[in-house]
Amino acid sequence: MKRRTFIAGAATAGSMAAVGSVAYGAAADPDSTASQAGHIKGATAITKVFGDGQKLIAVAVEYDQEIDTSTLSTSTFAVTDRTVTKVYANRTAALAERDRDGRYVIVELSSDDTAAALWVTGQGSGTPTSTPSSTSTATASPSPSSSSGSGGAPGGGGPVVGDDTPGGTIVAAKATLVQKGTVTSTHGTRYAANDTTLTTSSVVNLIVDDFKQFTFDDPATGQTLRYNLFVPENYDPRKSYPLVLFMHDASVVNVATEGPLVQGLGAVCWASPADQAKHESFVLAPEYGSVVVDDNYEPSTLFDATANLVESVTKRYSIDEDRRYTTGQSMGAMMSLGLNIKYPDLFTAAFIVAGQWPSDVAAPLADKKLWILVSQDDDKSYSGENAITTVIKEQGTAVATATWDGQSTAAQFAADVRGLKAQKAPVNYASFQTGTTVESGSGTSAHMGTWQTAYTIPGIRDWIMQQSR
Repeated sequence: MKRRTFIAGAATAGSMAAVGSVAYGAAADPDSTASQAGHIKGATAITKVFGDGQKLIAVAVEYDQEIDTSTLSTSTFAVTDRTVTKVYANRTAALAERDRDGRYVIVELSSDDTAAALWVTGQGSGTPTSTPSSTSTATASPSPSSSSGSGGAPGGGGPVVGDDTPGGTIVAAKATLVQKGTVTSTHGTRYAANDTTLTTSSVVNLIVDDFKQFTFDDPATGQTLRYNLFVPENYDPRKSYPLVLFMHDASVVNVATEGPLVQGLGAVCWASPADQAKHESFVLAPEYGSVVVDDNYEPSTLFDATANLVESVTKRYSIDEDRRYTTGQSMGAMMSLGLNIKYPDLFTAAFIVAGQWPSDVAAPLADKKLWILVSQDDDKSYSGENAITTVIKEQGTAVATATWDGQSTAAQFAADVRGLKAQKAPVNYASFQTGTTVESGSGTSAHMGTWQTAYTIPGIRDWIMQQSR
């Protein structure tokens, strides 16, 4: 699948310039030292999305000759405001588990650096270190969530339906670096250290670049929805595919179309190579221009436009109507619940993360297949889901329950998932124990911390993708 250059949250045409093959004569004198000037062809920033948002994690420096990877070390390059963790050569501008001689030197960077963060909110993982894109610069909204209680965002209140104040900022993926040590080609030519500053001029966004951006004009509501769509790499219209709808929280309203992709893992996790290898599927992620629903539970027409968008995409591609799934965090979780009630035939299963809906209208959810995940110190979501699952049980539907440690390892979470699945209930309800969702002293609320962890648990996604009518 073709990759696009994506800078500061705005899609732009273009790709990294390819360099023609270089013909070599006799081997270079091993004792020769060449000037760095002219031998570096360019540098590419490489980004990856984590639970708390997209980060700049590496730079690929392209040379005009293959580089001997054994001569490289973490001291070979220095990157402004960043911690270099690994340096090696590769044949492409990509991360690799095994280094190998090639024209690209990969400079990996710590994702824990403050300057790594490209998605920044009032509770984000970093602060802007460069000028944000003009399409997404914003001050934080009163609260990034429509459903946080005392475990939610500071300030209380929260945005209301129609509020178009962005709660997050997409920062340009850009790095500056200097070659501090000698780089040696496989022909023995040494490129000496140089104080010349090199700035990245292109970007590779892992998984994010595999989505395409579209606009949906809904004749029924008069609304226009910008959205991201991942199409399986080997899409065959003669086959039928599942579709996953991801809906973001209120902190992502009115930013660049790619906002739902860079804010966290809620959309991109389903499109990862590992997930697609197990479950080829479409992934649909709308970008809402304003808050769709608040704690009054009276959504705007963007709510119905979303249902119409799902139907439109289903008709355009070969999508199995019996394997359409929805998931969302906070506002998006509320929408997932509300859509399942109003449009009972739209989705087969739902992954609900840190959200709630009035329990007095929740009875239809007893007929749905749900996986619910909240934090016990997220007051509104936890009490709201307790009320909903009580109603579901009163309707005669079994609900499997468990309390998890939000700081568990991947292996522990895998065991937790197996434990819930073993109860063989159509509704699974897990809650993170109080105080375990985020580390002590973190500026992130338990509410937001819930989805930063929830979408890192592949076993839940596997369960969702196994559901069918």
